[in-house]
Amino acid sequence: MTATDSRPAVVRRPGRTLGQTVAAFVALTKPRIIELLLVTTIPTMFLAADGVPAPGLVLATLVGGALAAGSANSLNCYVDRDIDVVMNRTGRRPLATATVSPREALVFGIVLGLAATVVMLGWVGALATALTLVAIAFYVFGYTMGLKRRTPSNIVWGGAAGCLPVLIAWAAVTGTLAWPAGVLFLVVFFWTPPHFWALALRFRDDYAAAGVPMLPVVATEETVARRVVGYSWAMVLTSLALVPVAGWVYAAAALALGGAFLVQAHALRGRVRSGLHDAALKPMRLFHWSITYLTLLFVAVGLSPFLTG
Repeated sequence: MTATDSRPAVVRRPGRTLGQTVAAFVALTKPRIIELLLVTTIPTMFLAADGVPAPGLVLATLVGGALAAGSANSLNCYVDRDIDVVMNRTGRRPLATATVSPREALVFGIVLGLAATVVMLGWVGALATALTLVAIAFYVFGYTMGLKRRTPSNIVWGGAAGCLPVLIAWAAVTGTLAWPAGVLFLVVFFWTPPHFWALALRFRDDYAAAGVPMLPVVATEETVARRVVGYSWAMVLTSLALVPVAGWVYAAAALALGGAFLVQAHALRGRVRSGLHDAALKPMRLFHWSITYLTLLFVAVGLSPFLTG
């Protein structure tokens, strides 16, 4: 038997099949969050290119971005393994169920981060690579390790990591940054609190049990609803700042989608003022609509170069 033959083909915990191993490591990366990040990346690249960007560049940016997001999410799972096991919403994550060991998750997250750096630096560009590393570092150290367990404003400032893909996308195409990228950054920045606070309202007891001071845990429902409305208005108004570049079709989409978002935000506040609580508040209506809003708004961003002029 050679030295190579003596090594196990797959390192896995007792009782874990190959399929379970693959599924567990994929789950560590939080694929649904990655999908949402990529939804903002591709349209931004089309806007930055004022048309169709080079397919190879798009592919490299998507691969590098997915690896980077997977790295940040895996390291988030590693750091948060103590509270994930307490919360019903996260109790089935690989570390909470011991399907993956903490060491495996840590190594996996670091390897994904290194792979993302190689892809971005080799095929995308220096500025995009630097922003990618900032995104990983800020999500892991700034949000997960710094803000999340210390302040109710955690998701406001920590959410900035999720805004960086639009800057990365713009830098990938142009090698620089410009004000339209800043507008899109702010749109996602203002979108994040209403999106996440709606979810946190639904799972408030989970966060309370884990000792995480999400705003719905430490503030009244009226305060949460008022801030949701405020950030929603800021998001919609900011989205209109892109009209000079994106054109009238985008403007119509931004107004229609933004109007629908505001209806949902004000409806949530109305239910709070009516004295409804917990499940009766139906916060997941706003949460699900927020995902639809962001997706469709960025579809309009991506189509704008072909519908203006």
